[in-house]
Amino acid sequence: MTKRNVWVVGHKHPDTDSICAAIAYAELKNKLAEKEGNNEVLYVPARAGSVNAETKYVLSHFGMKAPELISDVGTQIKDIAYKRTEGVSSHLSMKKAWEMMKNLNVVTLPVVNDRNKLEGVIVTGDIAMSYMDVYDNAILSTARTQYKNMVETIEGKIVTGNEHGYFVRGKVVVATGSAEITRTVLEQDDLVIVGDNEAAQLVSIECGCSCIIITNGLKISDAVIEKAKKSEVVIISSPYDSFTVARLINQSMPIKFFMTKENIVSFELDDYVNEVREATVKVRHRDFPILDENQNYVGMFSRRNLLDTQKKQLILVDHNEKSQAVKNVDEAEILEIVDHHRLGSLETIAPVFFRNQPLGSTSTIIYQIYQEKGVEVSKQIAGILCAAIVSDTLMFRSPTCTALDVQAAKELAVIAGVHIETLAHDMFEAGSNFDSKTEDEILNQDFKIFYSGNIAFGVAQVSAMGQPELDKVRVRVQERLVSMCGEKKVQMLYVMLTDIMEETTTLIYYGDNAESVAREAFKVSPQGKAFVLHGVVSRKKQLIPALMKALTERMF
Repeated sequence: MTKRNVWVVGHKHPDTDSICAAIAYAELKNKLAEKEGNNEVLYVPARAGSVNAETKYVLSHFGMKAPELISDVGTQIKDIAYKRTEGVSSHLSMKKAWEMMKNLNVVTLPVVNDRNKLEGVIVTGDIAMSYMDVYDNAILSTARTQYKNMVETIEGKIVTGNEHGYFVRGKVVVATGSAEITRTVLEQDDLVIVGDNEAAQLVSIECGCSCIIITNGLKISDAVIEKAKKSEVVIISSPYDSFTVARLINQSMPIKFFMTKENIVSFELDDYVNEVREATVKVRHRDFPILDENQNYVGMFSRRNLLDTQKKQLILVDHNEKSQAVKNVDEAEILEIVDHHRLGSLETIAPVFFRNQPLGSTSTIIYQIYQEKGVEVSKQIAGILCAAIVSDTLMFRSPTCTALDVQAAKELAVIAGVHIETLAHDMFEAGSNFDSKTEDEILNQDFKIFYSGNIAFGVAQVSAMGQPELDKVRVRVQERLVSMCGEKKVQMLYVMLTDIMEETTTLIYYGDNAESVAREAFKVSPQGKAFVLHGVVSRKKQLIPALMKALTERMF
């Protein structure tokens, strides 16, 4: 049985807490599901952005893989209840295609080759055209119709010749007159439909026909059979009368002659329903083929199927604001939120499990839930949870850090067999190596957007073990703030350059009123286009509240 995925994901531009909390909580949920005998769901850790250097070090140190990247949780074609209609061969007869459509209750059949690559589509309109709009008596050969198709269509049997051969030249002639008349209308390679007229049958062979269809299930003389064999003429016997055979014979043509081959409108499993819906409005087709990432045929969907979507299911950790969530979060079904930040702008359709505690790290909350549920914490999970708490609290220096965070980190360190100070030094050092990173990577590794009324402002935080590294970063990113402000669609942009050891932040900025707002927030003057904020290390508890207060006071 295929399990339904529930994605456990943190915020965009994920930090160590966001990544590690997702991994640990997904493992906890899977253990609880197994304990409860729930085999229908699989909790999958995910990330909404790239993994920064500090987090890479933590995951590598504890032997964990980075979660899968999901950049968009909008509903995709793979999330709809599409039809898994099997592809058919282009050699299939029109009659067989029509019967399949009736049995499957579909109006379109996908045509694939032996490698399951889409070659075309055949629709009921194509079949109708083959019945109603064809007046060419040579169309059977033009379509290169296989004798096997004819046998199947007129429910006949092969008397002589190879059923796998093809009728490739000549026209269809119904021999209803005398042998002399038959001789006058026949040409080389024609296909002859004839009844109980042995003379006409023999004349047809003499005239070089390629195939004779003898109707009414009549007995065929040995003389006709022997002459046909010598001349390599195919003889087919049908139980139907000549009129019925003549009416049905065109239905033996292969669908490849009538199917749509060019400009086929198809979509891929990963295509988003919103975009697909817009595209299908412009097309008259009722059904559309679906391809996988290797361009193999998968199934079909109709516009009606687009109404029956299965939303992606999410558990959000370390955030509860729409601006920080993965793209198109509104289209997903949020099942739970576990966070330690202020309440944000996310809205849900149905009630959800929402756990929000004023702690220094989401990973502390996750550890609490492990304890509450009586689930043992593995050595690896203990290691990444400990590292996440140390990271988010800046090794307990942040004002957001609580006694519960410290206690949790110490208990987890024992389980993981690590020394907190050594772990902190190594992971912060790994995160402080900016030489191999671009300016965009540095600014986006921990970036969030906040709102106050109609004002949107962005705050990035870059932490290092000492001021020299931060000074180099400042020189590199200063000019980039101008274009970044426009790209992020914010009026103001701040970058916290935080010295962990000195517990000091150098705040650089760009944007209208960015300097005056920061001046009012911290009651200090800038020094060389930057504010030096002693004792300020927490974006959540120290920087954002002060900026929000200053912006609010400006409104009133």
